[in-house]
Amino acid sequence: MTMASKKTTLILAATAAVAVAALGFGVMRGGETSTEKHLVVYKTPTCGCCAKWVDHMKAAGYDVEVHDVDDLSAIKHAKHVPVGARSCHTAVVGGYTIEGHVPASYVDKLLAEKPEITGVAVPGMPMGSPGMEGAYRDSYDILAFNEAGRTAVYGHVEGDPGR
Repeated sequence: MTMASKKTTLILAATAAVAVAALGFGVMRGGETSTEKHLVVYKTPTCGCCAKWVDHMKAAGYDVEVHDVDDLSAIKHAKHVPVGARSCHTAVVGGYTIEGHVPASYVDKLLAEKPEITGVAVPGMPMGSPGMEGAYRDSYDILAFNEAGRTAVYGHVEGDPGR
């Protein structure tokens, strides 16, 4: 990693922390110290990209429990996932909601930092995200969200240059 890349990464991390705090999410999740990596995933029975995301999380050391359901809308509503942040599957780990194709490294970051948020999401199904691997990779944001539906950028994944 070049010095410029390291500097950009640090700036993005600091900007994300400020954005999360500015939205009133707070810095730490009160009283929780769990490092448990038990992930409960809700997905439809026929979704192949969801199954690939589950494999990605298992490869990252998560113990994954999968529930196949026909309609995820009630789960997404109960977990306070904002409509604009929704994707094809919803998961829960360490008291947080994980929506969509969030990379395991960002779930690890979430569990380590314990911000006072409801969860994180990758809206839609960006190409190149875990479970959506293909010939190219889109740039996309990982959003933090709270129960009121407010969002802030928690992280960013850069896509292929020139796309």
